[in-house]
Amino acid sequence: MLKQELIEKNPIRHLKGESDAHESSRMGLVMARAGVGKTALLVQIAMDSLLNDKQVVHVSVGQSLDKTKLWYDDMFKDIAESCKLDKAGEIHDTIMRNRMIITFNESTFSLAKLEERLHDLVQQNVIKPKCMVVDGFDFIKTDRSVLEGMREMARGMDLQIWFSAVCDEETTDTLSAVVAPAPCTGMEDLFNTVVLLQPVPKSDCLDLKIIKGSAAVSKCGKLLKLDPRTFMIREDCK
Repeated sequence: MLKQELIEKNPIRHLKGESDAHESSRMGLVMARAGVGKTALLVQIAMDSLLNDKQVVHVSVGQSLDKTKLWYDDMFKDIAESCKLDKAGEIHDTIMRNRMIITFNESTFSLAKLEERLHDLVQQNVIKPKCMVVDGFDFIKTDRSVLEGMREMARGMDLQIWFSAVCDEETTDTLSAVVAPAPCTGMEDLFNTVVLLQPVPKSDCLDLKIIKGSAAVSKCGKLLKLDPRTFMIREDCK
């Protein structure tokens, strides 16, 4: 398979909502209980931007640089092998040059520090990202004003930002169709898309339940599943 074929067939691009967006500065949220596949989904969202020759910043809170890089290497390897991608090694090296990983300790992360580091990178022409994923963001300890600041930053930088959040297993079972589970309840208005990874009865796969999103995104969510064995997003997972 050629790179362009992979881009066109990648179902993630519909989930991101770019095709029906009036603005590229969007915010998305991926929620699930611990260890289910949030990071894998964020990496696949970032990978879609990289394959489209867009620059990406991956903000990792509480995870090392090497472990974050390994997510990308493993995910790309699985994608390349599953679709028999031509010139996989060359494509890998090319797209990863457009990725910047920024790590924070949980105790040192703040919006001000993130804005400062991004500003320095942009001013020095190191990177001008169109997509940023934030993994490990602590919604329990975060004030709403911080997320409002992130949204303003997204608008100012013409940037799409995706977050991950951990929710309790119990809350996913009693969830309203339009309300995000704790700790993100009441913050839905700040996001364009909210996705909940949820177990499927009599299946090993996980549903991508769209709590908030456009009609196109909601339709995409009904078709897609996350395979917990490979952490890959698939349309044929059973």
